[in-house]
Amino acid sequence: MDIKREDILHLADLSDFSLSDTEIDSLGGDLKEIIKYISQLEELDTDNIEPTYQVFEMENVWREDEIKPQDATRDELLALTKEEKDHQIKVPKVL
Repeated sequence: MDIKREDILHLADLSDFSLSDTEIDSLGGDLKEIIKYISQLEELDTDNIEPTYQVFEMENVWREDEIKPQDATRDELLALTKEEKDHQIKVPKVL
């Protein structure tokens, strides 16, 4: 596959990169090598191969909720905050 200077400039623009002429030339060579390497995948025979959706077994691990004793009280923790309101930590509004 031939990589043109315009292609590299287009990719740089999409990525919001500013490239010098030297970097453009270097990137062109690098992209050719990357595409050549990836194109090796086309040589693989994938007939009769089921798609892999998950590479390892996953399952939810359920456990009972337990209330464990804490070293600090609510008032001690609230005393560490910058602001509190109605016995709760007041945080900035997030929209």
